[in-house]
Amino acid sequence: MQQLPTLFVFTFGAAFFASLPPGLLNLNAAKTSVEKGKANGIIFGLGVALAVMVQTYIAVRIAKLISRNQHVIEVLLQLALVIFLILAIVFFIKGKKQKSKPLMLVETKKRNSFSKGVFLAMINLLAIPYYSGLNTVFHSQGIMTYEIIDEVLFILATGSGTFLAMYLYVIYFNRWEHRTASFSKNSNYILSGLMILLFIITAFRLFKN
Repeated sequence: MQQLPTLFVFTFGAAFFASLPPGLLNLNAAKTSVEKGKANGIIFGLGVALAVMVQTYIAVRIAKLISRNQHVIEVLLQLALVIFLILAIVFFIKGKKQKSKPLMLVETKKRNSFSKGVFLAMINLLAIPYYSGLNTVFHSQGIMTYEIIDEVLFILATGSGTFLAMYLYVIYFNRWEHRTASFSKNSNYILSGLMILLFIITAFRLFKN
């Protein structure tokens, strides 16, 4: 029980920073807000958050299944180590190469905002291996167990962190659009730093034995 606040904060932060760099979901949240009002933008964000929580549930189930095989866990941690390092480098390079040009919003049909958010988030299948790997790392560090309360908190934290990122795009996009290059560069640096932190945690877990 004592690890629950730490679990929530770490998971919330990982979900929030992963959702910050400009992409299909957050830019469509901003676009929905501009075209149909902030209320619809928030509803879109709720749809995205719900889809992410569903994907996180699947990720937790996958991580729980493979946790019964210690050898598989070691292999996955090694794989996660490589992935986190590659992602850290990729996001750092993206930040360095970010040019001063306005963000381009993706044109989409004006469908129901909530269902559009769910649909666009569900087709982003990268969320499943991301949260499965994060779950495995947290479990190996004792931050998380496979008790129901831990799993529910982990899932709620991913949804909450994702929604906050969507909400910020909805509320503040008009202020950000004049500084999009700076915002995009900084968000990529932050995400690169997050990947380095996860890399260090995973490396410590692998090599301490």
